Amino acid sequence: MNKSMLTNLLALILLLGGAFFNQALILNMGLFALAGALTNWIAIHMLFEKVPGFYGSGVIPARFEEFKAGIRHLMMSQFFTDENIDRFLGGGNGPQPDLHLAPVIEKVDFSPAFDALVIVIKESSFGGMLGFVGGEAALVPLKEPFVKTMKKSLIQMTKDEVFLANLRQEIEQPDVMADIKKQIEEIIEKRLNELTPQIVKGIIQDMIKQHLGWLVVWGGVFGGLIGLIAALLTV
Repeated sequence: MNKSMLTNLLALILLLGGAFFNQALILNMGLFALAGALTNWIAIHMLFEKVPGFYGSGVIPARFEEFKAGIRHLMMSQFFTDENIDRFLGGGNGPQPDLHLAPVIEKVDFSPAFDALVIVIKESSFGGMLGFVGGEAALVPLKEPFVKTMKKSLIQMTKDEVFLANLRQEIEQPDVMADIKKQIEEIIEKRLNELTPQIVKGIIQDMIKQHLGWLVVWGGVFGGLIGLIAALLTV
């Protein structure tokens, strides 16, 4: 049982107990406590759920598009600024980040490069001699060693500080930086478009509903105190 339900239940017990035992003080405390706790519980419920006839209820799902726009603005204005991207690329005074190009190179298909090499050999002065050693088929066993050597050489080249410095310098050009930000924004936009009102409601509920439950608790506490004071003043 969550704290909201427990608070309402305790307030109801006070109310019923006061009525059953004809104790006006306890009855008043229970009535005010139940009113405070129940009112806050209904208000929290109406944040997330549309209640027919109650204007403003279901405000979070109703403002779904504004919520998405707020996330987009937050991400681009606070996280993916020119300064932050420049800092990530090593433009600041901190340590230079590892751009991790090796995994990308490992996934590259170098078959077209080998095919182009074969064409160059065939069209060169060595093309005629190729026929004496089996033709184009004689180069096929060279494909795997060629690909491995190319990958190894490129990985070593991308780890060179001069290469990395030149790469960062090109990336940090204004037009390139603008293109990077545009691509980041498109990724964020695509992910936001996958969100539904129910997902957004769930995200917010998970974040704040637990804490909003204390509003119900304090509503019951202060309601009970007000009821106690009201009862004492009328004695």
